[in-house]
Amino acid sequence: MSDAAAPARDQFGRAIEYLRISVTDRCNFRCLYCMPSEGLPWLPRAEILSYEEIAGVVAQLAPLGLRRIRLTGGEPTIRPQLERLIAMLAAIEGVEDIALSTNGVRLEERADVYRAAGLRRVNISADSLRAERIVKIARRDLGLDPVRAARAASDAGLGPVKLNVVVLRGINDDEIADFARLTIDNPWHVRFIELMPVGELRELTWDHVVPSDEVLARAGAIGRLEAVAGPGGNGPAAYHAFAGARGTIGVITPMSHTYCASCNRVRLTADGRLRTCLFGDHEVPLRDALRAGEPLAPLFRRALEGKPREHALLQMRVGGLRALSQVGG
Repeated sequence: MSDAAAPARDQFGRAIEYLRISVTDRCNFRCLYCMPSEGLPWLPRAEILSYEEIAGVVAQLAPLGLRRIRLTGGEPTIRPQLERLIAMLAAIEGVEDIALSTNGVRLEERADVYRAAGLRRVNISADSLRAERIVKIARRDLGLDPVRAARAASDAGLGPVKLNVVVLRGINDDEIADFARLTIDNPWHVRFIELMPVGELRELTWDHVVPSDEVLARAGAIGRLEAVAGPGGNGPAAYHAFAGARGTIGVITPMSHTYCASCNRVRLTADGRLRTCLFGDHEVPLRDALRAGEPLAPLFRRALEGKPREHALLQMRVGGLRALSQVGG
C-alpha cells in the first residue's frame, strides 16, 4: 500500500480510487426496478470492450491511484469466461481488490472458479426469499435461491458476502424482518437499498420508495440494533447489527440521505464510456482513444474535472439513463 500511487482527485477534492466496470449490458433477468419488461436494444458486439481492452483501461488508470474494481452488468456472469477477465485484472500492479455484483444465478457453479481467478468479494441481488416473489420481481424463473447463492459464495471464500435488497413498498417490504434475521446466524451483510425510480420503469413510482429510517425501525422490531463499522468495501452503506449477530444490516440511501460528498467512484460502461456520476450526464469516451493507442490518463483527468458535486436524482434528472441495467447500478 505504501508504494501505491495516491488516488487522483476530482474538482471537489474527492479521491477517486474505485472503478465499477460494466462488462455487458445484457441480463438474464428483467427486474422491476432495473429494466423495462420488454428489455432494451443490446449493444452491438463490436461496440463492447473486449476483456483485453478492459484490462488495458485498468492498466492505464492504476498508476493514477485506481485500486478497487467491481464487475457489474447487466449481469456480468452471463459473459463467457468471466474468470479470464478477473485473472487479467488481478495481475495488474496496483489493483488491490476485485469484487462482483451478480444476481447469483450462476454462483453455485462458478464461485470457486471466480475465487481461484482472483475475485475477492461478491454482492448478490436478493429482493425476496420467496421463490414465487423472486419470479414476480425478476420477471424470469431461473431457479434463483439467494440463500443458496450466498452459501456458495461463502464456501468459496468470497467474503464479505453482501445481499442487496431493493425495498419496494407493497411488493417485498414485508420481508424486511426475514432478511434482517439472516444476519443473526450467518456472516452475511444484508443491505437495504432505497428504490431509485428512474428511466422507463413504468410499474414503479415514488410511492414504492421505503425510506431507510423506516427500514431500520422495522428491522429493529425484532431486536435492538447498534451502529457498527460494517464490513470492508467501497460503498456508501451505513451499518447496524444485533447484539451477538454474525452479520450486519446496512442501508443505502440515495433518496433520503445522499452520500455524494464522499463519492470515490467512476463507472466504465460496456461500450467504453467513463461515466463520472451514476445519474449525471457527464461522461468521457475512452474506447476510441484506447483502440487508437492513445493515452487515457489525460481523458481520465478531464473526466474528474467534470465530475459533479452531487446527483440530481431528486430533481428526476438521470443523465439519459433508460434503465439502471445500462450502468450496473
